[in-house]
Amino acid sequence: MSYELPVPSFSTLDGADLRQAGRDLLSLALMDARNHTLHLISHYEEALAADHLAVPLLPELNPPLWELGHIGWFQERWIGRNLQRHQGPRCDPQATQLASLMPYADLWWDSSRVPHDSRWTLSLPSLADTKAYLLATLESTLDLLAKTPDEDDALYFYRLALFHEDMHGEAFIYMAQTLGLPLALTLPAPGVSREPLWVPATRWRLGLDAGNGFTFDNERSAHEVAVPEFEIDAQPVSWMQYVEFVADGGYDRPEFWQPAGWDWLQDKALREGRRAPRHVEQIGVARDGGQGAVLQTLFGQTQRRAGDQPAMHLSWWEADAWCRWAGRRLPTEVEWELAAHSAARLGFRWGMVWEWTASSFFGYSDFAADPYRDYSEPWFGTHKVLRGASFATRARLKSPKYRNFYLPGRDDIFCGFRSCAL
Repeated sequence: MSYELPVPSFSTLDGADLRQAGRDLLSLALMDARNHTLHLISHYEEALAADHLAVPLLPELNPPLWELGHIGWFQERWIGRNLQRHQGPRCDPQATQLASLMPYADLWWDSSRVPHDSRWTLSLPSLADTKAYLLATLESTLDLLAKTPDEDDALYFYRLALFHEDMHGEAFIYMAQTLGLPLALTLPAPGVSREPLWVPATRWRLGLDAGNGFTFDNERSAHEVAVPEFEIDAQPVSWMQYVEFVADGGYDRPEFWQPAGWDWLQDKALREGRRAPRHVEQIGVARDGGQGAVLQTLFGQTQRRAGDQPAMHLSWWEADAWCRWAGRRLPTEVEWELAAHSAARLGFRWGMVWEWTASSFFGYSDFAADPYRDYSEPWFGTHKVLRGASFATRARLKSPKYRNFYLPGRDDIFCGFRSCAL
């Protein structure tokens, strides 16, 4: 099951300007996102057919069948069932909804109501029925979209559903990495390594204002921030640089770790015997004096990582410890955003791995939650901000303004970091 996509080209459907997409382009992008979702679940079908798509209960996983149904549920809940969809961010999330096409949809797939661990015990519909639900919800969405004005408020939930599906598409990819499932994805080749960049003191307009396309609630609103001068890496920290930290006993020296980070590391060592980043089978300084030897398992295949490739699958605790060892620090998110905009012509590169910042995740001073209340506010104060994108992120989701956020111990996502001078 897939959807035929007429012109425009695929590159247009996966471009950074989809935040401003009108009705016609948005319709094609929603079909493209659904095709991508079905393509990814087909890999799970092939690899896990004998186990009926069963996966172990882990904090960073969802059952694939639950993940698939949740994508359709989210689109239906905020579009097909939402009588106030044309109001966009002004919609009342508590307003009466229409009934779902699936009688028990809210009991199965509402992530706000269904605790994570209980998702393994639900009597979910079959894969075939779940795919049929995704087909029906998308057809309803496209029918409603065809009658929708080309206005930001009216298109808000259609754009939100598109980016929500893209986020879960990346989740399917990093869950495949966690499970060791084969996926034919190629890591981007690193460019020429450049010396750190100096960014002069300035005032920077952080965030975005409503009224010019789609914005997430945690991106609003734009406000001016004074930024002192700073030096920042032109690219994420490489394996060659990270190997030196490991070789210097970085995983055995508590002086480089915050207390909570050291506790996290000891727990990983106890449970997994780990003394290196996640999925790394071997790491050390090369005997021939080369760049260092790193063997990392990617989608079930152990591969040698090039020394100039970004170090990947690092928690915030590991990134912070490396910086302490190196006599450097993580950038704040405003420093990262400023550098991404102002230093690109000088060689600032991003988009290979999500990049941890020093910033804890909070709303900006005038934050107001959008109708999807659980997107941002519940995670304030506990999560750290990541900026950039990874090789698995759809291009239409990539923006120097986009704020990703995870708990500091998460290392299953495609994450790395860059550093700043003290």
